[in-house]
Amino acid sequence: MSLRLLQHRASDGTRSVILADGDAAHVLSGVERTTDLARRAISAGTTLAEEAKACSAGVPVDLATEFAAGRLLAPIDHEDPAHLALTGTGLTHLGSAEGRDRMHREAAAAAHQTDSMRMFLEGLEGGKPGDGSVGQQPEWFYKGDGSQLVGPGEPLEMPNFAQDGGEEPELAGIYLIGPDGTPFRLGFALANEFSDHVTERHNYLWLAHSKLRRAALGPELLIGEAPADIRGTSRILRDGVALWEKPFLTGEHNMSHSLANLEHHHFKYDLFRRPGDVHVHFFGTATLSFSDAVRTQVGDVFEIEAEPFTLPCRNPLTQTAGDASASLKVQVL
Repeated sequence: MSLRLLQHRASDGTRSVILADGDAAHVLSGVERTTDLARRAISAGTTLAEEAKACSAGVPVDLATEFAAGRLLAPIDHEDPAHLALTGTGLTHLGSAEGRDRMHREAAAAAHQTDSMRMFLEGLEGGKPGDGSVGQQPEWFYKGDGSQLVGPGEPLEMPNFAQDGGEEPELAGIYLIGPDGTPFRLGFALANEFSDHVTERHNYLWLAHSKLRRAALGPELLIGEAPADIRGTSRILRDGVALWEKPFLTGEHNMSHSLANLEHHHFKYDLFRRPGDVHVHFFGTATLSFSDAVRTQVGDVFEIEAEPFTLPCRNPLTQTAGDASASLKVQVL
């Protein structure tokens, strides 16, 4: 079983970091945040796993019990939420062989390819150069800062003006920018990228609007290299019963872009290499309930599971009351 880091907050507000190895888990003595441990590793020139193993082992932890009690936090955060960026890339996953073949046939038959189809096919051809060169640039989007990051069990709240609140089961890369501007990948988390698919469908130029939503992370940060083939299940529960359920695939084996290529095209921008900043970058998905004509409603619960993660990314859907934007007026000074 792979090593995982989790952030914990006790009933009295005390924070700690947990190291999990298989079914065994214990508190790391003297560590309050994942970023604290990461900064130590960067300074010492060691790996995150080495730094975690070097810590004195504190009390053992039953992860299932702490998860059920709501004491597990998102596995990464920042003391100042403005210094955490939520971003992502789309059209990065192959989907099933049948779906891929169908897209190729439709593309070959169409007199005009959509921009989405062109981007997908360009990524399929050039997203994994394999020779160390830079591959095809992917679709990219911004979701917000750390104020939009949702932890285990917390609600995914859509604004009152939203037309939809739909899940996107994904793998997210977690990064900390070192003192010299070098991006360090800390690991991976199970994620629900959460978007407004009705808004996006109306006009693809509204993609930017549809992505300005909250996003959830599962409680575990998988440290080290991610498996190339990750298989999981995404489901929607309504009144405790599965309304929709479907397997999903992620990991490089199931993607048209390499992780290194997606990382390059994000961190090539200077503003994303500001020392001390945290980045949560969503790598995309090929599985959506929206594609199966499912319409979510307030009270639904999104649940995403995948090995080697042992706990799910589970969050209820809520919506803001009232419409603050209706009375919003910019004041002139």
